[in-house]
Amino acid sequence: MAYVVTDRCIACRYTDCVAVCPVDCFRSGPSMLVIAPDECIDCGVCVPECPAKAIRHDSDPAGSAWLDFNARYAARWPSISQTEAPLPDAEEHRQEEGKYPRLFRE
Repeated sequence: MAYVVTDRCIACRYTDCVAVCPVDCFRSGPSMLVIAPDECIDCGVCVPECPAKAIRHDSDPAGSAWLDFNARYAARWPSISQTEAPLPDAEEHRQEEGKYPRLFRE
């Protein structure tokens, strides 16, 4: 069991969640974060920290669809363990739904 990042993170990349993660399982890509599912200890401390509400449990239907995506990109992207500034237009995109087909960039 693990938590995953969903498409609500795309074009935002808030890193408040990274600061509280006890195992540094977040990875940073150009337009979003992902969680390395095999490193996540299922503690959930990151969930309330995400301003975009992008983090879901993989047992949740909204999260299970993102498990493979998180695993695939966690293997490619570098680990992040400290907060960074969000993307420039993060506030503009924070509440958007269905961002993946329009805004995802590797």
